[in-house]
Amino acid sequence: LTTKIEELTAASARLNTEIKNHEKEVAKNQEALDQATAIREKQLAEFNAEEKDLLESISALKSAVTVLSKHHGGSLLQVPRSHMLSVAATLQYQMRKHSSLLQGA
Repeated sequence: LTTKIEELTAASARLNTEIKNHEKEVAKNQEALDQATAIREKQLAEFNAEEKDLLESISALKSAVTVLSKHHGGSLLQVPRSHMLSVAATLQYQMRKHSSLLQGA
């Protein structure tokens, strides 16, 4: 009976040690998960801001094209060169500004 008690006491001590190790591992994994979640939330906020900016730029460009089309009878070929250069410059600026999104990065 004494031998059995000693065996079970040793097994209990070993299992308690394993439980403590697993609890430490779970805490470590939870911390890593929390950090990853925080990073993803930050990235989502950045993406949403960039997307909003891009959508606003697209909307502004659509409005500009609509106004130019109405003003010039639907033919952008009749638009003065300075206006076309301005539209082209705006497009280039927006494309450079948001190039990482357009590349899928």
